[in-house]
Amino acid sequence: PTQKMDYGFLNSFIGREVDQPFWGTRTQHIIGVAGCLAITDHTSQALFQKVFKKELCFAKSPAAFVAHTFLFIFSGVTLYCAGDAALNPNHKEEDRMTTFKSETYNSYVGSNTAWFEPYVPVAVAKLAGPAAGSSWLGSALLPATLAYSTVKGVGWNDWGNSGLNELEEKMNGVGIEK
Repeated sequence: PTQKMDYGFLNSFIGREVDQPFWGTRTQHIIGVAGCLAITDHTSQALFQKVFKKELCFAKSPAAFVAHTFLFIFSGVTLYCAGDAALNPNHKEEDRMTTFKSETYNSYVGSNTAWFEPYVPVAVAKLAGPAAGSSWLGSALLPATLAYSTVKGVGWNDWGNSGLNELEEKMNGVGIEK
């Protein structure tokens, strides 16, 4: 939380240097991953409802919901990786398929760590009461944040300074002898 992040064109609004306006920045990642996850989550739930004629619900179908969690996260992140590999001008043309395959593998590895996401609101409710477990914070923000941390951290080995781009390393003084 203490690191300065590269938000591309948004950096200019907070007084930071802009290297790339969009591609390769946190803004690309936030918009791209969130959009793809929303699409795959809603698609997965709609398919479940169409096939099984009932709403997908953790309390009523925990195994199906955990499977849904893995599948929508893996599919959503892989969809994002496909878009990034195909459209990001920072990738060399000849490296696009290698990038996609590598990122898909990372998505698979990381997505396997998100199995716990549906259990977070249950744990929050146990610890802080049912209102906290069913609140936006306890049932949406906290589970998604924890799942994102494990998917990104384990799948991409993105802990600490290892996931910083060049501008972020510069802004944070990483690799500079003091």
